[in-house]
Parts: sequence; structure tokens; C-alpha cells
Amino acid sequence: MRTVLAAVVLLLAVPGTARAAEPAPSYPGAPGSDPGRRTLVLYDTTGPYGWLGEPYAVQIGQLASHGGSWAMRPVTQYTKGELAGYTSVIYAGSTYDEPLPSAFLDDVLGGTRPVLWLNDNIWQLEARAGDFPARYGWEPDEFDTSTVRTIRYRGASLSRSELAAPSGILRPEIDDPALVTTVGTAVRPDGSTFPWGVRSGALTYIGEIPLSYIGEGDRYLALADVVSGLVRPGAPDRKRALVRIEDVGPDADPAELRAITDYLHSKRVPFSLAVYPRYEDPKGVYHNGVPTRMDLREVPEVVQALRYAEARGGTLLMHGYTHQYETVDNPYDAVSADDFEFYGAHVDEADYVRLDGPVPKDSALWATGRVIASRGAFRAAGLAEPTIFEPPHYAASAVDYQVFNQQFGLRYDRGLYFPGWCPAGKCGSGQPDYTREYGQYFPYLVRDVYGSTVIPEGLGNVELEEMNHHPPRLPAEIVAAAKANLAVTDGTASFFYHPYLGVDDLRKVVEGIQGLGYQFVPAGEVAKG
Repeated sequence: MRTVLAAVVLLLAVPGTARAAEPAPSYPGAPGSDPGRRTLVLYDTTGPYGWLGEPYAVQIGQLASHGGSWAMRPVTQYTKGELAGYTSVIYAGSTYDEPLPSAFLDDVLGGTRPVLWLNDNIWQLEARAGDFPARYGWEPDEFDTSTVRTIRYRGASLSRSELAAPSGILRPEIDDPALVTTVGTAVRPDGSTFPWGVRSGALTYIGEIPLSYIGEGDRYLALADVVSGLVRPGAPDRKRALVRIEDVGPDADPAELRAITDYLHSKRVPFSLAVYPRYEDPKGVYHNGVPTRMDLREVPEVVQALRYAEARGGTLLMHGYTHQYETVDNPYDAVSADDFEFYGAHVDEADYVRLDGPVPKDSALWATGRVIASRGAFRAAGLAEPTIFEPPHYAASAVDYQVFNQQFGLRYDRGLYFPGWCPAGKCGSGQPDYTREYGQYFPYLVRDVYGSTVIPEGLGNVELEEMNHHPPRLPAEIVAAAKANLAVTDGTASFFYHPYLGVDDLRKVVEGIQGLGYQFVPAGEVAKG
């Protein structure tokens, strides 16, 4: 079975038009967050790259949901005194010289609320203050375009893609160390360093927006922790871990499932199993040209293996219905677990998987029907209906995600998001731009713009061979990503694993993560906050 790796790279979108001032769209916090905490996320909209602001704001807001509710609006619409209505404010400066309202600058300088400022336009705050270096103990210097590949943060060495280097990092020049706390250190290729971010009084500044070209173990984790500290001060620093056994269908090998169950149970490790209850090979790709279809109820030995797992700490979640779409190659061969179910894809001439947008039949009614059919297949097999959903290959349309939220309210994945779309059309154009989707993973529990609680999966999976032009990913790399995740307060180290890989590599990952001080818990425990 093929694994399509979820990309977490911010892609392009089209610029939106300016909107009249209106109440900022507001979104609730994740379970366990403080209902009394509210964060305002402000973003840029002008210039040829003005479209970047909204996706940045959504990603930042979703991180902020870990601590409480959040709202977003273009910074140009900011009104005097607005900060007073929130417990914290985050501004993403993505447009060089975005015209910032003086009311916003004055309220930030007032220092009555904690503010996180990312990247551009800090020089406007400096000019407005008049005494910025004396007040804050530092001043913005210049953009450093060295190929910084490492950010040191809370004892961790976090990676930074060389693709992010051309945009540079604005270097803070510290004038009075007594007033400044360094928030992360950027390391140049020659070993020299400079502050990646600084904190002084109520203002925290980071010299880039670390939301593009991110992977596991990225400096994005430092941003996630800074946001967490802003929106959830005093949070417990639990070190919890999750493991999910992936792509379990009617064609699964019961012996493999039992062997993995026995190992995890022996280590007292709760686990999840991502199950699709109907197997489809409509072209007979794996069955000598003979179309093959199987429901779970027709394979009692697999059902027994799943019950065996449930009795030993396993939780079944719904991984779609068939994990493929119709009889078309989407993108490979129309076979369950190889292909996408809720989103279109193809393989290009260079053998890369490219996303194409919603499948032809996509609609709320169609997606609801898939969920209902899947539930019926679980019941027919004598299994309880799952309460957690995972979209196959982590991909679905905005319409589908709303259905998943209505049907479950709880997902376990890395979400796929679309410029222009927010609930009730309250951001961008109001319509999803499926040509420029972007993904995001989370190191802790959040509630995303679809309204769903999202159980984190941020470490990826073991791959022993090259897949989709990605090199093999061995157990040591999963463990290294879990080590980087230690930099996140209350971070959850979460990975998934395919049962056909056997027990040995699973053992290396599980015991490596345990050796870092993490405790494996059920996914449902993390979902409570």
C-alpha cells in the first residue's frame, strides 16, 4: 500500500479585495482551554503578496485555539482601543510597509496586552515610539539572508528549510540586555548566531513568519510554543505520546494486527487503529484482473483481530469508507488505501502526486452518505461506530470537512485548508480556492476553522523506501522529531505506523519516544485537553 505524505508547505493564493470594517470572525478554543482568554490575530492584505495574510492568520489562530477563543481581521481595519477586548494579540507582518493604523501602533506601545509581532513593519512601531531602543532595549537592524538552517530554542535544535532562507530573518540588535530576553537563536552556516526573536515587556518579536516550508522538527515548533505561552500561560507541561496504526481494512493481515497489538499491550501503550470498513479493487489490480470488493463483515478473522486489539488498549477510528474513489486512478489505481477518497489527485510526468481539488461527486450530501455507509459497515461487522474521523491521506474539501465536523466534531489528522474560506464567508472571498491549498500539523490539541477538535499528529510515519520523491524515513528520524517536540510546552508526540512493516521498527519508535520521557496515552485522553 502506498503512503501519500501530507505536505505542510504554504502555497500561493490569489489576493482578496479589501473588506469594510466589521466584527472580526471569532472561533472557539479547543477543549480544556480557558473560556476567558481571547486572542486577536491581525494580518496584512495589501500589495502583490497580500493574499498571504489570511492563510497566515488562520494558521496562527488555530495554534492560538489551544489556549482559548480567537478572532481575525485585517490590520488595516483595526480600531482604537480594540486590544482592550482581548487578552493577547498576534500580528503577522507579511507585506513590507503595510500601512499600519496609528491606533494599532499606539495601542501596542501602551503595553496593556501581550503582543506577538512577526516579521515585517516593526520599524513602523519603532518610528512611532520615538524612544524604542530605550523603552524595549533593542531595535530592528536588517534582514539577514544567511542560509540559516537551525534555530535553537529551549534546548532543542530545530530545523529550517533552505527554501525559507531567501526571505531572510530580521535581526534584532540588542542595546540593553537587562531589558531583553532572547526567544530562540538563529545559527548561520559558519556557526555564528543572532537572536531569532526577542521579548521585552509586553512585546515579543520574531524576525520571520515560520509558517512556510515546514516539516517535522521545524522551527515552527518554536512559534507554536511561543503562541502557547501567550494564550495559555501556566499550562501544564505534560509529555504525552500517541501512536496510530494506519490503513487497516478488510484486506488486513490478522496475524500482523495481533502481533502489533501484543507488542503494544506488553509495553502498556494505548493505541488507535485507522479502519476503512470496505475494500475496493475495482480493476483487479491486486487480484489478477478480477474486480474485488470486501466488507469487514465478510472477513471474520479481521474483525476478531480488531476486537482483540480493542480488548488490549486499541481504539478504532473511521478512516473513510473505502479509502479510494469510484473506479478512477486517484492518483494510482483505484485500490483502497492506495488512493484518495474525498479529494482528487494525479501523478504528474515527474512522478509527483499533485492535488486537483474536490472529486466530481463532492457535496455535503455525498460526503454524509460515505460516513453513513461506513458506520453501517462497522455495525454490520458487529463493531461499535467510531467517534473519531481521519480523512484518507489527510485530504478533503472544505464542504467535506464541515460534514466531518457535523458527524464527529473530532478528527485525528493534519488538516487541509483553503485560502478564501472561513465559516459564514467571513474571510477572504468566502469561497475556498482549491488551486492553492495548504496544510498544517499541530503539536498540541486545537480547534480548527472547520469547528473540529483536532487530535495532533506531528511526527509522521516510518517509510523504509523512497515514497513520492521523499527519502526513506527511518525510526531514528521519528524519535528525533519527538525530541524536537520536547521544546513545546505540553506538546504531544504523535506518529502513525503501517502494520505490514512488522513489529521491529515499531518497537524502535515506541521505546525511543518513551526514552525521551513521554507517556503514551489514548487519543481520547488528549482530545479532552
